[in-house]
Amino acid sequence: MKNIAMKLVRTKKGLSQAELADLVGVTRQTIGLIETGKYNPSIRLCIEICENLDVTLNDLFWEESNHG
Repeated sequence: MKNIAMKLVRTKKGLSQAELADLVGVTRQTIGLIETGKYNPSIRLCIEICENLDVTLNDLFWEESNHG
């Protein structure tokens, strides 16, 4: 599943994939793969991404189909 929310938040913050990758200690390719849904990050990486984007895990990684 694509992570459109992560891409939207990242771009709103004015961060490129490479800049976010540097902040969380991964490669730009990893960020790209997470956003396209081709890589499932560890919970630790999810937390790092959320902390750097000032959002919660639910904001970025909770699938809409699970609500309700």
